[in-house]
This record gives sequence, structure tokens and C-alpha cells, in this order.
Amino acid sequence: MTSAMLAIWSDVAPEQETDYLHWLTREHTAERVGIPGFEAVRVFRAGLPGVCRYLILYDLTAPSVLTSPAYLARLNAPTPWSQRIMPTLRNFARGGGWVRAARGTGGGSHLLPLHLGHSPGGAEPLLDDLVAEDRVCAARLLEVDPEGSAVPTNEKALRGGDASFPGLLLIEATDDAALRRVMSRRQQALSGLGAGGEDPVLYSSVFSLRKAELRVEEADALA
Repeated sequence: MTSAMLAIWSDVAPEQETDYLHWLTREHTAERVGIPGFEAVRVFRAGLPGVCRYLILYDLTAPSVLTSPAYLARLNAPTPWSQRIMPTLRNFARGGGWVRAARGTGGGSHLLPLHLGHSPGGAEPLLDDLVAEDRVCAARLLEVDPEGSAVPTNEKALRGGDASFPGLLLIEATDDAALRRVMSRRQQALSGLGAGGEDPVLYSSVFSLRKAELRVEEADALA
């Protein structure tokens, strides 16, 4: 699994959702994954009736990618499409840093992301318990680097301010039912990480892209 990540939440108005998804899948994620240090991306949609909420997870080689010249250059020169999309996003939250612990293999089609109330140190035994649950594929702990995540950029100015979080627990499974069982069986342990302050929301996968796939597209274009 990756050693660093960037997690981004935002809400989209229903009437703008198609344009948002086209922007993500046809321009934005490919632009980001093409930056040195960005290895892959996955996009998830929240199972919230009447709310179009998305979570984007980028795999990074290290947290220093968030302050690299190549990434900051993109953030300070957003494309025309990005300039149109960014001001429309609501409830925007962003945080990147080290993956402090990871267990399991691969990724599931269903995701339970839990904001943590404090740095996730010492939670490794819980990850072992989580991936031992039926149909749970993987679990990861992200510790957010507040300085690297808070660098002011032109793109951030378009949104009018971002929220963040100290840490993130990501639990992936093959179905929603498995994640609901985890929430029920491990409620006390999850609360101990500061993850009990909000109603959990389950997400399902809608899109993914790896850097290797970009290279294949570039090779095909040159053929």
C-alpha cells in the first residue's frame, strides 16, 4: 500500500453533478496523477439521499509531494474548467500526510471513512481486528500534516477556504453490510480514536485511475 495520501471531500449541487464528474474523469484526476509523486486516485460517492458528496483519495509517494514545485504550479494555475468548478463546491475538506499504518490487501468497492479527533498513533492493533472481520479488505490510518495541507494557493482561493482534520481511518469492504457490522462490533474502539463525533456515512466507488494507465494512454497516442 501507499506510504502517503491526500483526502478531499466536497458537496456538489445535483444540477452540476454531471459536469463535476466529467471534470473529474476527463481532466482533473488525470492532471493530478500526472504530477510526480501522485501514483493513483480513487473517487467515492456518499450514500446520502439528496446529497451529492464525493471523497477523492490520492496515493502519494510522500507527504512532501503536497508542497512540491510541480504540484504547487498546478494549484496556482487552475485550468478554465477547474476555475468554473471550484467555486461551486461546498463543505470542502482536505488533508494529506503519512499513512501511519495499513493492513489488508487491495481495495474494496465500499468504504467507511472516519474523521479522527486526534493523531492516530497507537491504533495499529485495531487495524488487525478490522481486517479480520468478514468481507473487510483493508484498513488504513492517515495522519494529516497540517502545514503541508494548508499552503495557500490560487485554487484554494477560488473555494473560499477549506476545512481539515487531524487524522482519518479508512475501512474498505466488499459491501455495505460488512461495514455496518464493523461499526456495530467495534464502536467502542472507534470512539477511542475520536471517531464517534458524527454519524458515519458509507461510500461506494465510482472511478479510479493509476499512473501506469496514463502511461499506456500516452504510448497509444504516440503509436
